[in-house]
Parts: sequence; structure tokens; C-alpha cells
Amino acid sequence: MTPGLWRSLGDRAPVWPGRNWPLGASWTPESTNFAVYAPDATEVWLCVFDDPDDPVESCGERRFPLTEHSLGIWHGALPGLAPGTRYGYRVNGPWDPANGMRFNPQKLLLDPYGLAVSGTAAAGAETLAYDVADPSQPSQLDSAPATARSVVVDPAFDWEGDAPLKRRWRDTVIYELHVKGFTQLHDRIPEEIRGTYAGLGHPVVTDYLKDLGVTAVELLPVHQFFSEPALLERGLTNYWGYNSIGFFSPDGSYSSAGDRGQQVAEFKQMVKSLHRAGLEVILDVVYNHTAEADPQGTSLSFRGLDDRGFYRRVEDPDGFDDTYWDVTGCGNTVNSDDPLALRLILDSLRYWVTEMHVDGFRFDLMSALTRTGPDIDMSCKLLIAMGQDPVLRHAKLIAEPWDVSMGGYLVGQMPPPWVEWNDQYRDAIRDFWRGHTNGMHGVATRLAGSSDLYADDGRSAYNSVNFVTAHDGFTIRDLVSYDHKHNEDNGEDNRDGTDNNRSWNCGVEGETDDPDVVALRRRQAANLMATLCLSNGVPMLTAGDERGRTQGGNNNAYCQDNEISWVDWRADDAWLDVYELTKTALRMRRDHQTLRQRHWFEGRPTIVGGPKDVAWLHPTGREMTDADWHDTDLRTIGMFVSGKPLREPGPQGEQVIDASFLMWFHAGAEPCPVFLPDNDWVRRGQVVLSTDPDLEEGTPVETSEELRLGPRSVVVLQEM
Repeated sequence: MTPGLWRSLGDRAPVWPGRNWPLGASWTPESTNFAVYAPDATEVWLCVFDDPDDPVESCGERRFPLTEHSLGIWHGALPGLAPGTRYGYRVNGPWDPANGMRFNPQKLLLDPYGLAVSGTAAAGAETLAYDVADPSQPSQLDSAPATARSVVVDPAFDWEGDAPLKRRWRDTVIYELHVKGFTQLHDRIPEEIRGTYAGLGHPVVTDYLKDLGVTAVELLPVHQFFSEPALLERGLTNYWGYNSIGFFSPDGSYSSAGDRGQQVAEFKQMVKSLHRAGLEVILDVVYNHTAEADPQGTSLSFRGLDDRGFYRRVEDPDGFDDTYWDVTGCGNTVNSDDPLALRLILDSLRYWVTEMHVDGFRFDLMSALTRTGPDIDMSCKLLIAMGQDPVLRHAKLIAEPWDVSMGGYLVGQMPPPWVEWNDQYRDAIRDFWRGHTNGMHGVATRLAGSSDLYADDGRSAYNSVNFVTAHDGFTIRDLVSYDHKHNEDNGEDNRDGTDNNRSWNCGVEGETDDPDVVALRRRQAANLMATLCLSNGVPMLTAGDERGRTQGGNNNAYCQDNEISWVDWRADDAWLDVYELTKTALRMRRDHQTLRQRHWFEGRPTIVGGPKDVAWLHPTGREMTDADWHDTDLRTIGMFVSGKPLREPGPQGEQVIDASFLMWFHAGAEPCPVFLPDNDWVRRGQVVLSTDPDLEEGTPVETSEELRLGPRSVVVLQEM
């Protein structure tokens, strides 16, 4: 608020009628229009807060009744407000929780369409809509001292011609990272911007990511979120941010300049910097639930405006909407079937594309949003609307295709143009490298793009987002260093986090100085990274995996905003050999279309008399037989991929000729001799990537020669 503003307006500042669109606070130099949806409310007050740094005026709350309402939307315009003004709503109406009515004017509510949020919500009874002593009655405690405010924002920003990069999926390499954790410990980034949007846009970061070979960053949630009261009471916070409350606001805690609207401009500048470096920006978004949790949770925004419409409910036999229907594991599920909840999701997505210039989204627990009632519905309103939307249908759309319910697993079932996190790839590749595979067929299917999941409905290999680690679970270093989770620091007696890690500690649990164990672990990490980068589909790397980041065996570090989770940039313990191999694999993928094909492999020549587009080889050099595929003792497979020519034509329909490759994946504990196939496909090859320390890059291999693979290694030959 500018100094003296209220004096210039008088004690009874006028509220103009305003309009019921757009929802949220729309600023102009003349006035700010406020519009909020609360269809069952009887009274709504706009609450504006003086600047606490203003020595002229008292720093109190001013309330302005919104008397105009239509179509369930209460609206009014206040003249003369400045960007940075903090505000919220108080809403009155029936107190009838059994029927989804939890109105309580003692609770200050955030604007669901607010473009910025200042402050956070504290743990305590103040933010609860009900009386703790008698939950059937409304609370009489004022929540304003304990909760956050929305902020009026001037959206103007000079994008200097920035536009979406529109990189094809087959050319995309995703790098999942946390805004704060990626730069918090980086000594080459100015201290004042470490852990912020500005830090992520710094040239040190963009140069590193470009050099590594990734093309897109996937940011863990940056929508404004609050930590759960139970975490705050344990002295912890929700580090990952999967507890959203402001779907239009970049979280203010990641801003180096402040949370009075500065976070919006800083986020935009970060996107512009990443785009200039050729890096797309994908947001991990959490529309399936909110930070208000279960009915005993806080009243921060939606619960006090339209609890009955916004959250999914289970009706009891008497017809009362008294129970939340929770398939997210977080206490509530957003009702995407409700017209205004659906509108909010779509408006939010369009806002981030058009106003914030992001390139795509990864949807947390997407299955929860695809339900009509309790059932999964691939023709639900949300999917249909997004598929038809002229803005969203061209954005990158990634589904986490499951929720926490028994029937919510949808891997392979999302409709075009969606791509999916493919956990079946993760499990198969982890099992292969720890020596737990039951035959090679599943491994080969994952290496070739998971046609069993995506080919039947006309999708391509790039519909599979391949990953071996993600934010949730072990890092790659921990995957090869721990057999069991070690989550004691989370304060839940190590009960949290999965027990199905599919990991192998290489003989010693946890960190060790044994040089043989360390060498094996680094080779296993390199094997996993090489396999991921060279598989057909879209690879997703987890930040720091390429340099041996460890969480000390914690596989659920969601509440660890500290060095357990932050990327360690010191060189003394970095697995830089793994970093260099990852760079090599990604460079090969970028330079050779053979290694990132759009069309499915067919196992037959692309031209008469040519080699098969893909062939699977036994170590003896012959093609795999039915018996070989079912040999549970086999730990070695060769994947020949032909580039002469590719099945996909060039931009003008021309044949595309590229190099051919033979990739050997050997998960056995003993050395294994392998041979080139006895045909004209590859008469002579050269080693271009190797995790075998005794087999250097540049080594030539002839058809008649034995190539001896070291234990647990990946070796890639390029046709010479």
C-alpha cells in the first residue's frame, strides 16, 4: 500500500460495482476489480491490509462489503490501490458442515485466483473453521494474525520476444529438480539468490544444464503451498511442495526479492533466462488436492468459499454430504467435475502458459482428476476440455497415471496427446541391473519404448517418460548403496516411504571406504544412467544423480529442507565419472536420430535387402530365440539399432540415413564374451561408450573378434 493512500480515499473508501470477470484481482492504475466465487454465501467482505512498514497509517485491516453478486460470483472494484497491496476475503453463510457448509467470517481467506501470496499459515487453532472444544460449532478465533494474504499484482513484464520453444517430444530430455535445492549450496551463484528463481536462471545453472545435455527442466511444485500443521509441530516443513493452495501464484519463499508480487516478475525472468539457453520449463502441478486437508483441517481458501462444490464427497445413506472422498492420501480430492473447480484448473493452466510462458505440466496423481464419481473416466470433463483447448493441447502434458486407490493405476491408458511417467520402465531396469530379472523380454520391451503400453492406441515411444529415479524414492547413488530405507530423520519411526525399492547395496549397507565396493557402485550408477539415456522414449533424469547425490538412504525426503535434499556441488565426493558418461550418452542421443526414433521398431528391414530396424542379440552373436527369451539365467542382451535408413522420413519425405549402433547390456557378475552378428549389418564397429574400465572408447571390433565385457557393464558400438 502506498503511504497515505487511505487518507486520500477517506475512511469510507468507495467500492465500485465492478464486474464478475475475470475472477481474482485485476489491477489497473484507476482501480482494482475483485471477483470471487462463493455461491452459497450470504455476505462477503473484501479485506485490505495496510503496509506494516508505513509509519503514517495504522497497520490494520479494512473491510469492504461486496454487495454485487451474480452467477455465484461476488465482485466490486476499489480505486487507487497500488500493486503489492495485501488482501483477503471474509465470507458469511450457513454453518452446516454435514451438508458441506463451513462459512465462518472469522477466517481470512486467500483469493483462489490470487496472483501472489504474502506470508504463510501457522499451525494452531486460529486457522480452523470449527471450535476445537466443540467441533459442531464455528470457531470464534480470528485467523488473520496466523495466515497469509493474497497480493494485488501488476502483471506487466517485458518478455523481449520470448516465445515457446515447442521442442518435439522425441528430442526432449527432462531434468527433474527442486528450485531451492538445486542452487542452495552452489558456491558459484551469488549467496543472496541461492535457492531462488533468480538462482535457477543464473548462467552458471543454464550453462551446466546445456553442457549436460538436457533440454527441459521439470520443477517440483512452485504453486504457492503451505506445510502441514503436523510437520510444523515436529519442526519440519513440506520441502517438496505437494500441498498447494494458490494455483496462480509462484511460491513466495523461492523469491529473492520479496513476496509482495516480486515473485511473479522473478519467476518470469527465470523462464526467460532458461528459454534463452534453449531449456523448456515444465511445472509439476498438484490440482488433485489442496493444503486444507481433511474436514478437520485448516480453512484457508476453498473450504470457506465453496466447500460443497470444490471437494469430492461420499454421500451417506441419509443423503448428507458429510464425508470427503480421498484418493490422494492428503485428506481431500478436488472435484474436477464441478464447473467452477474445472474452470479454475483450466484458467490456471492457461495462465501459466500464456502469462508465465511455461512449456508444459506434469500432473501429480492424475488419476484422481479423471474420475466421474468413484470411477475412472477417460472421457471426463477435464480431459475433454484440455484436449479441445487451443492453448493447452499444444503444451507438454505429462501424467503421473495413478493415485492412491486400488483402481487408480492407469499406466498405458491415458489418451493422446498425453505422455506418462512409466514406472514399469523404472522397475524393469532396476531389476535387470540388480540381477533379479525373469528373462529378457520385459527388459527389451522397455529399452525399445514400451510398445505393450503405447502402441495399441496409436501412440509413439515418446509417450513413455522413462525414469529410474525421481524425487520420490532413492537417488541413483542410494539405489546402489542401500538395501533398505533409512527415514529416521522424518520423525515417523521409519514407517514412511516405500519398502519396494528394488535396490542393491553392492555388499555393504550405506557409505563405505572399501574401494572395490565404491568402484562397483559407480559402475552400477553409470549403467543405470547409460541405459536410461539410450532407451527409446523420453528420458527423465533426477537432479544430482549424474554426480552421485545421496540422501543418506532416505527414500521419502519430502520434509527435509536441508543438506539431505539439496544438491552438493563440491567436487570432493562428486561421481564425476558418472557425470561424464551421462554427458556422452546424451550427446550421442542428440547427435543420432537412430537413438531417439519416433516410429515403433518392427523387427524387419526398412528397405528391401537392408538390415532389420532392430535386432536382439544373444552374446554368441545370433538373434535371440524363443528359448533365449525365457532363459532366466541370461544376464546379457545386445540391441542392434539400424540407421540405414530410418523408418521415419525427413521433413520433405526423403530417406534419412544415420549411423547404426550395437548396444550390449551385461548385468552378470562375471566377464562375458560377446560377438558381432555374423551378417552384413555390422562388419566393423568402434566402442563409443563403455562402463567397463578395461574397454576404452575408440576400441575397434571386427565381426570375427571376441569382445569381452567386464562384469556389470554397458558397451556401445557404432558402425564404422
